[in-house]
Amino acid sequence: MTESGTSQSQAIPVESILRQELAVADALLGSIEPILGYLLTNHDQALFSDEIVSRVRGMSVDLAQQMLSVLAEATDPSEMHAFSDEALGILSEALIGDRDIACHCHALAVEAQLTSRLERQHGIDPVLSPLLQALIASDDAQVASLAMSVLTAHARFIQRQRRMQLVLSDLPADLFHRAVEKFSQFAESVSVESAAVAIGRLRQNYDERACRPALLERLVNETGNGVRAALFVSHAGVAIFLSALASMAKQPRDTVILSTNEQQSARLTLALLAAGLKHTEVEQQLMYFNPEVTLPEDFSMLRADRAASLLAESDCAVRG
Repeated sequence: MTESGTSQSQAIPVESILRQELAVADALLGSIEPILGYLLTNHDQALFSDEIVSRVRGMSVDLAQQMLSVLAEATDPSEMHAFSDEALGILSEALIGDRDIACHCHALAVEAQLTSRLERQHGIDPVLSPLLQALIASDDAQVASLAMSVLTAHARFIQRQRRMQLVLSDLPADLFHRAVEKFSQFAESVSVESAAVAIGRLRQNYDERACRPALLERLVNETGNGVRAALFVSHAGVAIFLSALASMAKQPRDTVILSTNEQQSARLTLALLAAGLKHTEVEQQLMYFNPEVTLPEDFSMLRADRAASLLAESDCAVRG
């Protein structure tokens, strides 16, 4: 094979370095689910911070409380009685026992923690970023309206996270319906008739397009040619940055959130490059998340398409 025909993966050592780092990062991501499940079940917080585990627990309890309130109203509207702590515990444990719900709550807890840290360290507003302000003031009425909806939903998210809570209607559609399935199993043991009424109300009040993740995704899509500006976290704010990077790097948003951890620097590096940032811009963004990160010497030779390929290989490996 001639030199010109040599593949970039053979010619550039940086790919081998990042592929190895990504494999280690994949193994860490794969351990999150069983570790999280163990900690939540056995109350052992040695491997996760107390804050993260407490947030995940708090969100599961809050989700359960919201659904039980609907069931209470359907059972006895005149009294609106609360269910016992035992009932709340049973339902919250059932919710957190669903691995996808638990992992989503874990990612949101990490996002909230990251938002707080970047506000403290870099002065990045947790709610109203410069980009969101500009979009709210847009001449395009549809964009401006959507930006206001994002502001409202995100402000509510930040406020609820400070109380370790999560609005039920902010769950993505697949997780919302799984949560309702868990709820229905509990509610039917109380009253089949009341359960049917409560489930109907929950589903009627849920709007997939109005949940926070969907609003953020729609706003990113509406920015058109200006979407690149959303890849700069100090300008876009954490929430929009995460959604934009997920969209442009073709990664699940929850995975992108976890990639901001210092042990996931290889994944974040590849995602930023695959999303279209220049090498110097990638380095600048990495400084916000991991100031100690050191990139391979020949990183500047790695192309965006190869970064995307490495991420795709990783995704296949994680899915098994």
